[in-house]
Amino acid sequence: MTINLESESTMMKKTCTNEFSELKEVIVCSPIHMKIKEIINETQKHFAKENIDESLAVKQHKKFVETLVINGIKVYGLPPEEQFPEQVFTRDIGFTLGDKVFVSHMGSDIRSGEEEILRKWLQENKTSFIPQSKHSIEGGDVLVDGSTIFVGISGRTTIEAINVLKEELPSYKILPILIDKEYLHLDCVFNVISPNEAIIFPEGIREEDRQYLASRYDLIEVTKEEQFTLGTNVLSIGSKKIISLPCNKDINTKLRMRGYEVIEVDISEIIKSGGSFRCCTMPLARANR
Repeated sequence: MTINLESESTMMKKTCTNEFSELKEVIVCSPIHMKIKEIINETQKHFAKENIDESLAVKQHKKFVETLVINGIKVYGLPPEEQFPEQVFTRDIGFTLGDKVFVSHMGSDIRSGEEEILRKWLQENKTSFIPQSKHSIEGGDVLVDGSTIFVGISGRTTIEAINVLKEELPSYKILPILIDKEYLHLDCVFNVISPNEAIIFPEGIREEDRQYLASRYDLIEVTKEEQFTLGTNVLSIGSKKIISLPCNKDINTKLRMRGYEVIEVDISEIIKSGGSFRCCTMPLARANR
């Protein structure tokens, strides 16, 4: 199946009010230059010696993109550049909250500069955006659920950046969630999949925040083993459909028992660098629920 990643100037209005309604438009980037150059997370430390099989990563990513397209999602591709080995993780370089698109300020040197590629693409496609330029904030730490935005305080996102976001979005309730820096981003330990359900790895979040999340959602726990294979980092595409890794059998079973259609796609080569399906997608538009 041939997939044409679109780059057209006429696109629907950009709006994302949650993490789980029907996904309409998303930005990805091929992992053609993907490799572990310098260790920036615990997962990379584990796989640094064997590193990444780029050809396999590209093949798996293509299958993932095909899955998105088959499900009616419009997929746009950023141009991959050799100096950015982590560029496949487009979630981190930007995020859409309500009707506003934000461009991140990256929290690591190896990824600094990826934002400029996204900015250029948005400008070429006549999409307005708000740059975050003073303090580091990455989209893997940002989750939206209606009028509430959860933002992880991590090694990549600072409390100063969260305070700036509060100023830019005064009508939202923005809740900082402190995570153990070992887990890189909030979506590596927490993910909202419906109005009343969320996936969590409880050990990665402090007790105070876990209690609040438990009061708001029915929490579905992932095991330590499946946190390592990013069991929380699934991608909800709407109509209770969730894309997940085949190896995460425990969380997939739990989701199916709750009535979700779990679409299993193997991107095991890509997750060696510490990111999975949510990390590999930057949603621009979801249907209003």
